[in-house]
Amino acid sequence: MRLTVEKIANKKSQEEALKIRELVFVIEQKVDPTVEYDEFEEESTHFLAKLEGSPVGTARWRFTKNGIKMERFAVLKEARGKGVGQALVAAVLADVNANPKSEGKIKYLHSQLSAIPLYAKFGFEKVGEMFEECNIKHFKMELA
Repeated sequence: MRLTVEKIANKKSQEEALKIRELVFVIEQKVDPTVEYDEFEEESTHFLAKLEGSPVGTARWRFTKNGIKMERFAVLKEARGKGVGQALVAAVLADVNANPKSEGKIKYLHSQLSAIPLYAKFGFEKVGEMFEECNIKHFKMELA
């Protein structure tokens, strides 16, 4: 099984990532598309995961006033349980850590409850109370 994660550098890959987000968040999880696609698309660094050459996952990260937010982790249903999520987290973290502007900044994300164990494997810890975002329960998690 060949799994790759690449930083998105062209329009075709960006369109593939947006399609994955549409399938996972808008269709499967019923997230309002006006919330899913936001004003941070251009400033974020996006990633695309491929399994045997087919796009199956995506994620992005960006600088915020609170630090570095890792977000929009999405894996197609048929590719779950195959290491795609772990590969995306590892690639995003490696890219964040390679950016000199990230030094000393808090790395955080908003995790759906089902994804908490995935992020915990990378050292993220829950911070604060559970909250709802797009009618889905989440915890803020920060890298310890």
